[in-house]
Amino acid sequence: MNIIDTNIIPWNDYSSYIKQVFGSRVQKISINAGFTCPNRDGSIGTGACIYCTNKSFSPFYCNEKTSIKEQLEQGIAFFSPKYKTQKYLAYFQSFTNTYDKIDVLEQKYKEALSVDGVKGLVIATRPDCIDKEKLEMIKSVCKGKYISIEYGAESTIDKTLNFINRGHTYQQTIDAVNQTYEMGINCGLHLILGLPGENKKDFLNHAVQISKLPIKTLKIHQMQVLKGTKLQKIYEQSPNLFYDINLENYLEIVVEFLELLNPEIIIERFTSEAPKDMIIYPDWQGKKNFEISHIVQNKMRQKKTQQGKNFKNLTTSNL
Repeated sequence: MNIIDTNIIPWNDYSSYIKQVFGSRVQKISINAGFTCPNRDGSIGTGACIYCTNKSFSPFYCNEKTSIKEQLEQGIAFFSPKYKTQKYLAYFQSFTNTYDKIDVLEQKYKEALSVDGVKGLVIATRPDCIDKEKLEMIKSVCKGKYISIEYGAESTIDKTLNFINRGHTYQQTIDAVNQTYEMGINCGLHLILGLPGENKKDFLNHAVQISKLPIKTLKIHQMQVLKGTKLQKIYEQSPNLFYDINLENYLEIVVEFLELLNPEIIIERFTSEAPKDMIIYPDWQGKKNFEISHIVQNKMRQKKTQQGKNFKNLTTSNL
């Protein structure tokens, strides 16, 4: 790879991957399928993750009172004139999308796949809400279609996971990823950089740890303190728990993170985009994901670096 070439992105990017798979641009359409989470309903806890508010990322057409088919049709009607695309992935995004009886899950997935233009599913869930039976059902339902399961790992540190009321361990993430990979299903992770109590050394070690896993894709999010969350109260009472992720610091971390990351892992995004009026910290003046990506590209080219430059293959099976 010639990392000085401005036509080449210095990381393994998602858009290029999707175009290789489908031969064209594909738009994800988010769905609220009416699920909850085990750390909301009392199964393992209540109150949800301390940073959680679904209002921060749910599109206008995501409404659990509207059928999956209608949500998809509304999303397609919104995006099709904008991007001139006829291919879509149904993105089960809100809450935990494998957290129900298997027959209920199967019906919802089939409903999504029945919509014209939908070429596959992306299912966001938790690593403690998957098992062999569900994986076998998903693989069967999606036969001949694209399928990816995205697990919210959020951190590789159990102390952090406990503090944010996540309700699962990092070992459960490892187990879920390995089980999904062994089933032949694409697997992605979500990771948050900037969680309270963690520092730059921890953020970079996340890259080392997840590089050991057989994941296909990765979404990196900055930690955001949003209005109305438990995290807001913690931030106001104990700001010293939070690493300074002003934009310049965050960009530096992302570049070093990418250098350590397995170059086979496909990067889907670097940031989360909550509405500006909900954000308390960090204040990046409304910077969008595509703007952050552009800045990261420039920084990596200036540094003459690329994803995986400092990667050391420490992968072992069944970690």
